[in-house]
Amino acid sequence: MSAFRKIVLPFLFLLSSGVALAADGLIMVKSNHSVAATADRLEAALSKNGMTIMNRINHAAGAESVNMELRPTELVIFGNPKVGTPLMQCSQTVAVDLPQKALIWEDENGQVWLGYNDPQYLKIRHAIEGCDPVLAKVEAALKNFARAATAD
Repeated sequence: MSAFRKIVLPFLFLLSSGVALAADGLIMVKSNHSVAATADRLEAALSKNGMTIMNRINHAAGAESVNMELRPTELVIFGNPKVGTPLMQCSQTVAVDLPQKALIWEDENGQVWLGYNDPQYLKIRHAIEGCDPVLAKVEAALKNFARAATAD
């Protein structure tokens, strides 16, 4: 497939369909909680919904271990083979972005954010075809998990 067909055509489709997509494919949600509390709430929501939590990485602690500073920043890695496998069957390269990840960080103004990959971005990035119902399910689940982690 030519670069034009692989990159430009999906982008033109998105523009013509009225779908807004962040240039970097990252959906960001403001949190009403600290980084640690947001990550705790996310883990609780994921566990409650049958997701497997593979790891939680405290990047600020890693920076501290080498005598460097970093604002609070944590990554939660999670997934479910019942959802991820069908996506990989549609496009095996999506496996590089699976399992799912949620990044929780405090910005320079003290605002906490939760960010995750937009499934529509993954669809374009990996030319996923024939998996729209799975992508819609992932999109709804990620939105609900983010809401549970960030809202009051």
